[in-house]
Parts: sequence; structure tokens; C-alpha cells
Amino acid sequence: MEPIISIKSLSKSYASGFQALKNVSLDIKRGEIFALLGPNGAGKTTLISIVCGIVNPSGGDIKVAGHDIRRDYRATRNLIGLVPQELTTDAFETVWNTVSFSRGLFGKPANPKHIEQVLKDLSLWDKKDSQIITLSGGMKRRVMIAKALSHEPQILFLDEPTAGVDVVLRSDMWGLVERLRQSGVTIILTTHYIEEAENLADTVGVINKGELILVEEKASLMRKLGKKQLTLQLQKKLDALPPSLSAHNLTLGESGEELLYEYDTKGERTGITALLHDLAESGIRFRDLQTKQSSLEDIFVGLVGNGR
Repeated sequence: MEPIISIKSLSKSYASGFQALKNVSLDIKRGEIFALLGPNGAGKTTLISIVCGIVNPSGGDIKVAGHDIRRDYRATRNLIGLVPQELTTDAFETVWNTVSFSRGLFGKPANPKHIEQVLKDLSLWDKKDSQIITLSGGMKRRVMIAKALSHEPQILFLDEPTAGVDVVLRSDMWGLVERLRQSGVTIILTTHYIEEAENLADTVGVINKGELILVEEKASLMRKLGKKQLTLQLQKKLDALPPSLSAHNLTLGESGEELLYEYDTKGERTGITALLHDLAESGIRFRDLQTKQSSLEDIFVGLVGNGR
């Protein structure tokens, strides 16, 4: 199946000489939730802005549903809804009018039933006649999402959509995201809440210093990089690991009072049984053990922290 977004060798340099994107290539499947992760200044917003036609690329090609974003700008922009980081909307307009106006900007005929449904999905219906200026930050964020959905896009970009939003509103938003995905909308999101990406995304991309350093299906990524760590709290301090345990992937803690053992949860054998047997044979006793599963956040920090 042809990807709904295809990016080839994309680059962006500014007049100052700063290179925001470096030879980025990426395909996004129709109907998936794609999470783009990266530290501040990594290039996430620049990438989104180029695909949405807000920023001009320095090089490369982008197609949206088979349309070139420069030659077929109007066609591609009609397919896309964008929720930017910044809360920019007419402060003195009502919720209903500003969302309806956004639909008209895309040349769509009036559809009050669709606008009503969008506002209800976002728990904005009781605020439909309120001026934007009277709303809380979280409600204003919801209005931005409603505006992005007003023209029934096939692709929705969410750039840090839950920034400054409380837990209840965040949960409601992600419920809507899941319903949109089920209806066939492709979702591309950036977020600093990595647990959201872990819970929602089908595919994860990591960008750092303008380079896309990883793109992989989340399930595969967790299988490959997600490790489990067994920590053994020892009864007696060790100065060094005995040679009889050299066959195991063990690390002695700095205090000498714990052993750390990493293993692949998807492997045929974890090696734990053999490890415990060899510990007993070596006369090493432990008073407690704990396990910890690597999260997507651990993987992200490991990739970016290594300076890749």
C-alpha cells in the first residue's frame, strides 16, 4: 500500500546557516498513529511545518496521498489538519463561529451537524457560544483541535497537543485520537509525554539534531530494545565477581551489595535459572530481587543521550 506521506531526502537550512533538517526520509502508513519524538530543537516542528506547507524546504521531495506538496499545494493542504503548539485564534470570536470559519477557509460547504459532532467529541458543546478569551488554556487547546478537524482531514498533525493540559483533558483528547484512527484518519503527533507515545503509537520515529535516527514499529522496537533487568540485593558485600559467574551478563553495583542482570524477555531462555544455580554454587546469597522492564522512555533517552 502506498504511504499516505512520503518524505525523501528532506533538508532545511536557514539564512543564519543553521541546518534544522538533514536528509530526512520517512514513509507514514495510512491510518496509523505515528509518534515523532526528540528533544527541544531536534527538528520536529520544522518537519511538520514543511509537510503542512508553512515552511519551505531547502531540498528534497514530499508527497501527501500521491500529491506533491509544492505542485499540488491546495490538494495536499485540504487533506491535512494541523494543531500547532501555539494557541493562535481570534480571542473575541465564539467557539462555534471560529470552528465554522476554519471549515470555510478550505472551501468546504457549511455542515452544522459535523461541527456539532466535533464540539461534542471534544466536550466543547456547552461552550459553543462562549468567546475564546473566556476559556481556560485546556479548553483553548480543544478549540485548536476542533478547528483542525473542521474540514474533515484525512491526516491530523498534533504538535505537542497536551502541553499545559490537565490530566482529565489529556485523557479525553487521547480517547478522541483513538476514535479518529479507527475512522481511518492518520495521526502524526509530537509529545514530551513519552508514555503517551508508548500507549498510543503504532510507529515511533526519533529525531535528534535534525537527523532521523530511528523509525520502527513500536511493538518491534520494544521487542528489540526493550530489556528486562533483574536486580539481586546481596546478603554480603562483594569486592568483585567470581570467575564462576563470568558466563553471565552480570554487573556488580558500585556498592558491591547488588548484582544487575539484563535479559531479553522475548528470548527462548532468560538464563535466570542457570544464574541462580551458579550463584548458589558460588556461595552467594541474596536477600531480595526486583525486576524492571525498559520503557519507550528508557529507549529514547538511550538513543538521544548517546549523542546520536
